[in-house]
Amino acid sequence: MAGLPGSWLVDPSRTTLDERLPSPFTPHGRPPTGAAWYTTPALAYAVELGFAVHPLAAYVRTRSAPYLDAWYERLRDGYVATMADLGMGPGLTDKEFLDAMARRHRTDPGAAAVLGAIEATAGDGLALLGEHPWPVPQRPTWRPDIRAAVTARARVDMHRKMLASARRTGLYPLAVFDDCVVYASNGPSLLALLPRTPEGEPLLGGFRLGVSPGMVTYAGARTTRWCEDMRAEHGPDFNVARDIAAVGGEGP
Repeated sequence: MAGLPGSWLVDPSRTTLDERLPSPFTPHGRPPTGAAWYTTPALAYAVELGFAVHPLAAYVRTRSAPYLDAWYERLRDGYVATMADLGMGPGLTDKEFLDAMARRHRTDPGAAAVLGAIEATAGDGLALLGEHPWPVPQRPTWRPDIRAAVTARARVDMHRKMLASARRTGLYPLAVFDDCVVYASNGPSLLALLPRTPEGEPLLGGFRLGVSPGMVTYAGARTTRWCEDMRAEHGPDFNVARDIAAVGGEGP
């Protein structure tokens, strides 16, 4: 199953996961409630977690190809090069990296704008794969199956990092939105939250600062009072991670 792309009808509602983490199997993070269609990356992760997977039906592709590789590699190379232009190249300590991030808009506003364009291209490009079905199926770029697999893989990777971090530090996220995770902290610095080994090295499989694929950057910080005010204004279901991810930077 792990190497066979496709969609699988599975009922994972009996799987028991730590409720302090969002479910890696659903886009909203709530536990699954019955049979639904899941991509190969999601079910492969379920097996990795030790769950028995029994598909009821499946649509699979016996032939596969690196459909997005050229597009991904071009965006990745552009992102890494632009981050280096903004002072966030390889070899930096975590503190040096965070300092460079804080001054990136002052370092080169033009390069910062290019960075935003690259990030928007990646997000909008994936969105195009899953547009509404009519009349889009006439276009070769309409591939909701590929988009579902990409988003499922990203969700799984995020859950794996949150789980590794929780096991090491005992910290669990307050909110998650897309690729933004919010943790409680004694201050706005990210350094105290990054999981480390007893030797002081970054925890393998956890969150690591950097620009390479799989690494993370700093989205911003807000005070507890701000979070309380936003929940009072918008309701208890307000997701603070959505606002921090959209705005970034440090606020009140």
